[in-house]
Amino acid sequence: MGFSLIVGGTSDRICDNIHVISRDDWGARSPTTRSGLSDPVNMFLVHHTATDTCDDVSSCSSILRGIQNYHINNKEWSDIGYSFLIGGDGQVYEGRGWGVVGAHTYNYNRRGYAVSFIGNFETTLPSTRARNAARALIQCGVDKGHINEDYTLHGHRDADRRVHPTVCPGQRLYDEISTWPHFDSNVPR
Repeated sequence: MGFSLIVGGTSDRICDNIHVISRDDWGARSPTTRSGLSDPVNMFLVHHTATDTCDDVSSCSSILRGIQNYHINNKEWSDIGYSFLIGGDGQVYEGRGWGVVGAHTYNYNRRGYAVSFIGNFETTLPSTRARNAARALIQCGVDKGHINEDYTLHGHRDADRRVHPTVCPGQRLYDEISTWPHFDSNVPR
């Protein structure tokens, strides 16, 4: 298959049917530090931002800047916590990206990548475009060696239930991802 992933206005032949909005294009701040993540990882985790939803690059970018500012200024993290985020427009937004340790899931940041759907998905589902983009992103990660072929897929709540109980990624989204390939509600310790 011919894959192309658009990052920072350039085409890097690595993913098909995914247009990634680069950090520069959504107006991200530079991280204060970055740590490399050893690929391939065995886990992929799904979150939601519990914010408003967005349906275009402008509104999604505004929400992402707010999340990043909160993560840096209030949480005192080095950057936005997630590897990638997905808007209702079906666009994938670069968070920390591939090969970088995230700050998304307590005790699992060095063991997996995480995507966060922009919005609150307790009672509604993300758009079909957004769900399709997430599945395509996971497949891209597998195809390019960032994620093991036998990875497990988890909701944020599965990993943090013992230490920091959460409803993330929202009940409706959690019910949806539980039907996806590789889903497992039991995370390895």
